[in-house]
Amino acid sequence: MTRSENREALGRMDAALLEVDIPTNLMVITGVMILAAPIRFDDLRAVIEGRLLRIRRFRQRVVPAEGLFSTPCWEDDADFDLDNHLHRAVLPLSGDQAAGLPQSALQDLVSQLASTPLDRSRPLWEFHLVESYGEGCALICRFHHCIGDGVSLIHVLLSITDSGPGVNPATRGVEPAPESAPVVSTGRKRLARVLARKGLSLAAHPSRLRHLVVVGRQATAALGGIVLESPDSQTAFKGTLGTRKRVAWSDPIPLDSVKAIGKAMGGTVNDVLVAAVSGALRCYLQERGESTEGIGLHAAIPVNLRAAGTEGQLGNQAGTVFLSLPVDVADPVRRLHTVRRSMDGLKRSLEAPATFAAVQVLSLAPPRVQRTVVGLLTARATAIMTNVAGPQEPRYLAGARLDSVLAWVPKTGGLALGVSILSYAGQVRLGVIADQGLVPDPEAIVTGFQAEFDELLALAQEVQTTPTMQDLVGMLDGALAVLESIEMGGAADPDHLPEQRAST
Repeated sequence: MTRSENREALGRMDAALLEVDIPTNLMVITGVMILAAPIRFDDLRAVIEGRLLRIRRFRQRVVPAEGLFSTPCWEDDADFDLDNHLHRAVLPLSGDQAAGLPQSALQDLVSQLASTPLDRSRPLWEFHLVESYGEGCALICRFHHCIGDGVSLIHVLLSITDSGPGVNPATRGVEPAPESAPVVSTGRKRLARVLARKGLSLAAHPSRLRHLVVVGRQATAALGGIVLESPDSQTAFKGTLGTRKRVAWSDPIPLDSVKAIGKAMGGTVNDVLVAAVSGALRCYLQERGESTEGIGLHAAIPVNLRAAGTEGQLGNQAGTVFLSLPVDVADPVRRLHTVRRSMDGLKRSLEAPATFAAVQVLSLAPPRVQRTVVGLLTARATAIMTNVAGPQEPRYLAGARLDSVLAWVPKTGGLALGVSILSYAGQVRLGVIADQGLVPDPEAIVTGFQAEFDELLALAQEVQTTPTMQDLVGMLDGALAVLESIEMGGAADPDHLPEQRAST
């Protein structure tokens, strides 16, 4: 096989992500798997060799575009060496670590790695095993965004784990993510034939053509609305970015508690968590003396556009919506309702497919134009925010139970702040990554998030314990039954006694 035959073009969106990232090479998805027990480095190596490297993409490097109208390509790395991608790591010594608080040391290490570009001459991924962390160990995972989006890369991580501890490390666990769909070469003649067939089909079904025209107009209007939207307010989260990043993460939050808030107050799990994040950003700005009155902040939120059953396919298949964050709303319940209304509106809009289509078209433009347009769009946002659902049953890696999974979204287009929400085994974790020069203390946002969530949970519990009108009617009926029994000189029927409620 010749070298050219061994190449495969990147998907349009994957190539666009790579080209936009050229100035920094930091568009990397970072994750940490915290394990309850130590694992042997050789066992981890066997897992990587036996499972991850079965996926060809992880043995391929990116070849830059060679001409004005060409795109970057995947090419098998003839010099691939696993030692370049799998490393042992030692936590930096710190006062906190000496005091038995290793999280601060792990935070420093992950922040350092998140600020370090991947080597573009090699496949764009790496693992770092911290062999001693708490009672177990931690595995830091880094993947360039051009390999896949959050949904597909979670599937990749699952492919190296098992449902129980007693599995040979070299054997297969979850079915690994397949390669990205093959890129179909569409020369001009082929494209003309495809369009001709589509045209004949539309001519035979004029109602379909009318529908496509309407949808096209709606999508164009949605995209135009984003472009014409005023840029976000200038806050502590806006400014010139450096290369140093800082990460932080929350303690685990029970997923059942999040659902309880949504049930009591109306809203999805996502609505509840976004409302708590909005409150945390409000608190962060106020503590720095900034007014939140009337300011406008938006989060760019990737939306999965994959067809059912293709969740594990590598590559990027996501559009983007721009959600207004109600940081100017003081009341937490009203803030939640505002988020819910905004999310409901976005779900009915065509923003996500419109932005996906726009990126496909934009990928044909020169990289400088791509970066200009991406910068124009992201000026309409302050943060990028993701919410990815992981498995809800415990997983095991090389025989050790996976206690927690943390993740940090890559940032692009001059955004200083990234917020990631990831659920696993009945728990939810918040991850925050920020430009160190603008937001040196992302842990303050995490603390604010926890406080906002606790307040929402307390308010939800009050709602649940407050008697409803039906409760009051039942209590009145019970009281009348007791009075009637007393008046007749008989004992009250226990089945009709009103329930006793704890005072609130």
